[in-house]
Amino acid sequence: MDRHAIARAFAAAYGTAPTLLARAPGRVNLIGEHTDYNEGFVLPVAISRAVWIAARPRADRQVRLFSLNFDQRVTFSLDTLAPDASAPWSSYIRGVAWALQAEGYRLRGFDGVVWGDVPIGAGLSSSAAIEVAAARLFVAVSDLDLDPVRLALLCQRAENEFVGVRCGIMDQFIATLGRRHHALLIDCRDLSYRPVPVQPAAAVVVADTLVRRGLVASEYNQRRAECEEAVRRLQAVLPGIRALRDVTSADLERYGTLLPAVIWRRARHVVTENERTLEGARRLEQGDLVGFGQLMFASHASLRDDYAVSCPELDAMVEAAREQPGLYGARMTGAGFGGCTVNLVAAGRVAEFCQGLMAAYARRTGQVPQVYACTVDDGATVEPWA
Repeated sequence: MDRHAIARAFAAAYGTAPTLLARAPGRVNLIGEHTDYNEGFVLPVAISRAVWIAARPRADRQVRLFSLNFDQRVTFSLDTLAPDASAPWSSYIRGVAWALQAEGYRLRGFDGVVWGDVPIGAGLSSSAAIEVAAARLFVAVSDLDLDPVRLALLCQRAENEFVGVRCGIMDQFIATLGRRHHALLIDCRDLSYRPVPVQPAAAVVVADTLVRRGLVASEYNQRRAECEEAVRRLQAVLPGIRALRDVTSADLERYGTLLPAVIWRRARHVVTENERTLEGARRLEQGDLVGFGQLMFASHASLRDDYAVSCPELDAMVEAAREQPGLYGARMTGAGFGGCTVNLVAAGRVAEFCQGLMAAYARRTGQVPQVYACTVDDGATVEPWA
């Protein structure tokens, strides 16, 4: 869909033209999985799929929205905010308004048309994209001054406390602060970050196994508990640690016998994944795409064998990718037990890679996957409608 189609939809809905266009991208994490809640490091990129909101400010505190994806209209007042089970997509926008107002910001209403091409439920963070687009729009129409980090944190609060999903900060952070042709190395302990160049010679391909992640909630909570147990046991010999972020591979080598076998494997994944993420950032800064790809393969093996959050379909997708020309590296991305893989592919081989991957995965599983070729894009923007 293009701007003209969105403008036509806006005119049909409201009888006038939009004056602003907000955009926020989806994201994929190149490396650094299940490290965030261990106060570790992640390395996501913003992708060239996004949520757009075309809008026109109102003089009152009403928000009127029309979702092109869901063909659904909603209206709500900024004075009475509550989740809407009949239009769940709108709860993310309501939640952002709630979080901003809870911080004392006075908001103004708007008429909006919402459209996005971030696949829903595929692990590319369509929820953070709509939150950040809405936040940027509220800031613009209400003439607020809000720094990007604060904006990302308030969007996370909206999802945690209003929508009721206990996400980490990575998704909102990269949607807000992403930079074209760069990943963002985020320290999940202190929220410091730095851009890391991704050569334009590399493209990101996301491959959806079509397996939806039914076990995630219970297994996620179990993994968190196992990581906390590892820290508790290791504190007897490493009293300065407060999270697995503070443990090194050498520490595990020396004190691993204090941990039950399963707990040791969980800890080994987190510790080595943090090391891989930092090394991966260095490899990208050196332009070493081959070396970075090897770290992606190692990450997948660790998630499969030590953290036990892969599944046969994710493993099949990675193995299918290995057979294709132009691949630097592949791994599962996200919480696991289904969802997507992320592939780093030579830019000139993307079409060939995607076709081969779809065929190879179908041979293994009988299912034709959804495959999304993406470029590494900028974070959120809001601009006058031209």
